[in-house]
Parts: sequence; structure tokens; C-alpha cells
Amino acid sequence: MTDDTSEAGGALRPVTLLQQRGIEAEVLIPLIRRLETELGVERAHTIAAEVIAGIAREQGHRVAEGLGRRDLEGFTHVKDSWGGAGGDLAIETLRQDGERLEFNVVGCRFAEMYRRMGATDLGFLLSCGRDFALSEGYSDALHLERTQTIMQGAPFCDFRYRLAREGVLSDDATVEGGATR
Repeated sequence: MTDDTSEAGGALRPVTLLQQRGIEAEVLIPLIRRLETELGVERAHTIAAEVIAGIAREQGHRVAEGLGRRDLEGFTHVKDSWGGAGGDLAIETLRQDGERLEFNVVGCRFAEMYRRMGATDLGFLLSCGRDFALSEGYSDALHLERTQTIMQGAPFCDFRYRLAREGVLSDDATVEGGATR
């Protein structure tokens, strides 16, 4: 997925999502580390997570507006952009239809990047934590269940999306335990 462009020799070139997250991390990691010192780790991470979730929710809303739809089929464009982002994510699709979008991320260059930056503890916060809010911003009816992530040491990330039907979801339908990059 291309989120922005940069100038190189007078020509605009796309900035990949991985590059964007790397640029953000160069600023956010030292900022969060300072907040950890000043406020404590828990409070610093809570503040950062709230701000990042708000940004992701707005991005999801803009994606839905840009696509002119809020259905599951439209959301597959988001998933496809993650897998097509220069190999930054290796995705194995398990089910993709009008009712469910289920896939595993089996390779993640985002996790590798945060590891190289010495911030494996912040990778989930800066990237993976966005996934639930992005879905919510895309559609209130889109629900993500994920129980594990590579960023947190699992062998793969399990993404299970579905659109809610009235009366079908229970209060615990969204599992935020192992939450995108």
C-alpha cells in the first residue's frame, strides 16, 4: 500500500507502507521512550495506543470513502495492498468471500524492521495495534478476530474478518488479544 510520495531527483516516487512505518518509528520510538521515563511504561503505551488507534480509525474511514463502499469485498483491497507492498507481508489466504475474509500473515518485514531498530517491544503498538481500529473506521460492521502476531513471537498472524449481521454477534466477538502492523 502506498500512503505518500517523496521526491527523488525531482520525480515523485511512492513511499511503501513499510517505509512510512520506518519513518514514523524514527520519531515515535524516541518519543515513546521519553514518555516511558516520564510517565511510566503503561501510561506511555496507553497514550500512544490511543493516538495511533485514532489515526488508524480515520485511515479506515478514508479508505472506505475512497472505495465508495464498506463491504467485505471492498476491504479485500486493503488486504491485497498489504500483500502487494513489495513483499513486506507474506499472506496465505484461507477464505475470501462475501461473508468472511480469513488469512494468515506468515512473513512480516515490519517485525524484522522493529527488531533491527531495537524496538521489538514497540512494534506491536506502532503497527499491529492499528488493525482493529482500521477495520472499525472502514465499517462499524466489520469485525476482526486475531489471537496472535509474529510481532509478539507467534509463527504467524491470524486475521479473521467478518461482517456482522444484526443479532449475530455477542459482546465478546472481537478478540483484541494479539492485535497490524
